[in-house]
Amino acid sequence: MGFTSATEILASLGANPFWTLHEILRRGKWIDLSHTADESSPLWSGFTKMSRTALFNLDEHGFQAHVFTHVGQWGTHVDPPSHFHGGLRTLDQLTVEEQLLPLVVIDVHEKVLANPDYTVSMDDVRDWELRNGAIPRGAFVALRTDWSKRWPDHASMLNRDAEGISHTPGWSSEVIDYLFDARDAAACGHETLDTDPGSATSRSDFSLEGLVLSKDRYQIELLANLSEVPEAGALAVVAFPKVGGATGFPARVFAIAPV
Repeated sequence: MGFTSATEILASLGANPFWTLHEILRRGKWIDLSHTADESSPLWSGFTKMSRTALFNLDEHGFQAHVFTHVGQWGTHVDPPSHFHGGLRTLDQLTVEEQLLPLVVIDVHEKVLANPDYTVSMDDVRDWELRNGAIPRGAFVALRTDWSKRWPDHASMLNRDAEGISHTPGWSSEVIDYLFDARDAAACGHETLDTDPGSATSRSDFSLEGLVLSKDRYQIELLANLSEVPEAGALAVVAFPKVGGATGFPARVFAIAPV
């Protein structure tokens, strides 16, 4: 017997359908997709490192509280559209419906191993869809390069040559357009410091990041542990503070995958 609505599907789970759904999810595999960030974490060269000051301490006050000073784009972080486009949404204007999403993982890590300058192609996306069907509407699309395994070595993350050119993988304009225009993805993410490959960022070209955010969608940078997530079938949970007018902030991202 088929179901005609989400309400009917949930009703089939029992008297407390959302609690039953939670029990189902709890039995899945939970994967943390965020790095632990601190004062020494890699970040874009134009930013200053994080600092913290103890405002209260246990010995004197009986509790602890710290003041943190950091750029919004610190550690695993969210870039809302306003990061590059002043007229588009700021962090607090992203909806909660955009924070629990089907997770699509485009795996190009073997190609990156052979060529660190590799940029994802439409062939990579078509191959994914041949195996798994069309990318679902409202997906979070993550680019797996295994670059996160270089964390927290800043020099290794940048991978610069003798001339100072960074050799890191990245997205491509045709894939970005396809994901957001043809497949209506909700967000994307990657393991590198930037959306654009290092060959572009080394000449201060961040046009692909600008392209993503121009779609009025958000992105997550510096993801971790994508090697532990299936290419299809998992959910992504993206959490960040609701800071008014913010143009970026550290995020906690995790996946729930079937076992």
